[in-house]
Amino acid sequence: MKRKLAAILTAMLLAPVLVSAGGLMTNTNQSASYIRMPVQDAVIGPEGVYYNPAGLAFLGDGFHLSISNQAIMQNRTINSTFPGMNRSEFEGTVSAPLFPSAYATYKKNRFAVSLGFNPIGGGGSALFEEGLPSFEQQVATLPAMLSAAGIATTQYSFETNFDAQSVFYGLQANASYRINDMVSVSAGVRYVMANNSYSGYLRDIKVNPSFALLGLNGSTMIGASGFFGNLANLFGQVLAIPGALQPIVAGGGGALTLNQAVTSGLISAEQALSISGGLALVNPNINPAVLTISQIQGAFQQASPTLQAMRDGMLANQAATSDKAIDVTQSGASLAPVIGLNLRLSKRVNLAAKYEHRTPLEVTNKTEQDDVGMYPDGLVIANNLPSMLSLGGSFGLTDKLTLSTGVHYYFDRSASYGKIKEWTAPGQPVFYENKNIIDNNFIEAGLGLEYKLTRNFLVSAGYLRTQTGVNDLYQSDVSHSLSTNSLGGGFRIQLTDVIAINAGALYTQYLTYTKQFSNPGYNEKYDRNNLVFAFGLDLWF
Repeated sequence: MKRKLAAILTAMLLAPVLVSAGGLMTNTNQSASYIRMPVQDAVIGPEGVYYNPAGLAFLGDGFHLSISNQAIMQNRTINSTFPGMNRSEFEGTVSAPLFPSAYATYKKNRFAVSLGFNPIGGGGSALFEEGLPSFEQQVATLPAMLSAAGIATTQYSFETNFDAQSVFYGLQANASYRINDMVSVSAGVRYVMANNSYSGYLRDIKVNPSFALLGLNGSTMIGASGFFGNLANLFGQVLAIPGALQPIVAGGGGALTLNQAVTSGLISAEQALSISGGLALVNPNINPAVLTISQIQGAFQQASPTLQAMRDGMLANQAATSDKAIDVTQSGASLAPVIGLNLRLSKRVNLAAKYEHRTPLEVTNKTEQDDVGMYPDGLVIANNLPSMLSLGGSFGLTDKLTLSTGVHYYFDRSASYGKIKEWTAPGQPVFYENKNIIDNNFIEAGLGLEYKLTRNFLVSAGYLRTQTGVNDLYQSDVSHSLSTNSLGGGFRIQLTDVIAINAGALYTQYLTYTKQFSNPGYNEKYDRNNLVFAFGLDLWF
């Protein structure tokens, strides 16, 4: 139980808290203009620092600035049919009221240099006030386990809470050059800084056992850890009985029954009662009244290996059901090159491509509390951002109407995500190879429209479809990837020749995924929805 709980908590530490749009780890919702139309891959504008750095070489000369913020709200719902749990539906909330991006470009003649800042991964905080199915399952099995051991138990309770915050900040610098009136290229580098913090607990586990030897009748909820500790003490006392009887046997009293030994003053009535109770644990069918002291001693000695194993099991259960808490932060940093190409075929047609190299990111634990013994301070875990290829096009259908398209392809199978398969020992995780948990690379494609109602005011809308490529081994209640459908819309107002504002909203519906489990047979259904509001300001001077 302890090791499985540790693996679950580790999965929580490695799961991205928030990805509003993008691949398994990468956020692509990096501007207010994206929220109002989630297809910006061929944009010629200040947000191109992230989306189309090569296109910056076609901006007008001068300084271009773009700042924006998004407020992101996400609901997560997990339904489980695991037998014996107190609840079947678990809800979590993820919030990111501050999700900023800032871009600056200086363009002169054929050259442009730019700098951008954004949350390239994560960026929110997740709260699961009632835990997750995988946490409650560990406790829900206690009544059945105890009942199968002859200790009738029907109820359990516990307290749990998990709070996670995660953000990967990206600082990107680009240099862009316009080769001629049609072609421009760019080269840049992104510096990624990961900062995560996770805290949570699973505590106050209680059950209602009925066990006469400890004076329990099932009417009271008691601490499970204390109960297992008392059982371990009881088995320890039973294991000591053969040694306690040895002086009587050695003194010639081995042929006496318990009652005769009491009458002879060799043992007390209380000791005889304890010995009878111990025999009931060894074999409920034994009648202690008809056995001699020697026979009783032999029965205990014969059962000694079984009794020792049961005592060890109770001690393990005592530790597993004790209060557990974690308080861990992680940090790491790495660099990744970014290159781009832009083809301005005409005033109305623009094509663009961008390739982001894999970010070989690793995070290091800084552990303040670790009651499960699986988060040694200083443990380094791979947490890459994958390579990504984006292709986009912008097509002016009329003077007022523009069509935009975009495709993003994430090379997940060649990235190291540090997803743990099992623990061979505390602090020694065994990691999955990506090819075993990811069948196909993640891909997303979008289509958007902009329409100029007036010279200074346009409205826009767009649709984005994502298709995950993970398989059943990847999916869990803690960390799962779902395909999505997103709709965004909004407007852009050109207040003056040098000032414009963007505003929009984006709704994402995740496609539910159901995972089947065996032994015991049950299923879990994962679902989410996401709502984003954004506002941004563009400046040119």
